Amino acid sequence: MTPVALTIAGSDSSGGAGIQADLKSFAALGVYGASAITALTAQNTMGVSGIHPVPASFVTAQIDAVFSDLEVGAVKIGMVAQAETIAAIADGLRRWAPRHIVLDPVMVATSGDRLLAAEAVDALKTLLFPLASLITPNLPEAAALLNEPVASSEADVERQGKRLLAMGCRAVLVKGGHGHGADSIDYLIDAERSIALAAPRIATANTHGTGCSLSSAIAAELAKGEGMETSVRNAKAWITEAIAAADRFAVGRGHGPVHHFHKYY
Repeated sequence: MTPVALTIAGSDSSGGAGIQADLKSFAALGVYGASAITALTAQNTMGVSGIHPVPASFVTAQIDAVFSDLEVGAVKIGMVAQAETIAAIADGLRRWAPRHIVLDPVMVATSGDRLLAAEAVDALKTLLFPLASLITPNLPEAAALLNEPVASSEADVERQGKRLLAMGCRAVLVKGGHGHGADSIDYLIDAERSIALAAPRIATANTHGTGCSLSSAIAAELAKGEGMETSVRNAKAWITEAIAAADRFAVGRGHGPVHHFHKYY
């Protein structure tokens, strides 16, 4: 059977992040991608100049259309924009009950522009976290979700990860790309253990869409039937290669995209 993954996220008009990055990630990893668009953004490598939310009822219509026809193996949730959209997504996912849900709590774009309304953060935590197989905050997102300073030690990361886990998700991946040091260390935390996953930190400004692409890659691996730890390890290895190959591109004048198809050209 063809593995299928669904991304529920916003559109990036410049193609480097959001729905576009998610579908590229799925394709690069051999998974058929479907999408439910939550918002349109006017965006490029330098920033976000506009956000146009899709009505919540139409987000519901997209989700129902996909699930009523396709055998969805995993769902990735990215930019959700507003509380009404979050409620619609939660209702749809409870109705269709996919096996795997990877939630990337997208709050701020690489450019620094805010992508989630402040009043929607509580809805994200109360409605979507309990449905998630995995949430994938970076260090600043984890801190913002907990109203704490950014973690500066392994012990702080693990403690914040445990606090996020207590909100109802089954596992947390705290991403270390915003940290310091020779390695970028992500921490996969569940009820039983914490696993440190290290990769060399790559010096490049072309990191647009990194978080979207990593969470999508995890969802793709889950859709193919891999377990959670294997899916995270495979996805991290793939995104590390995509970042390393990013400078082959000359796209835009700001933070350029990662190279999703680095294995092919």
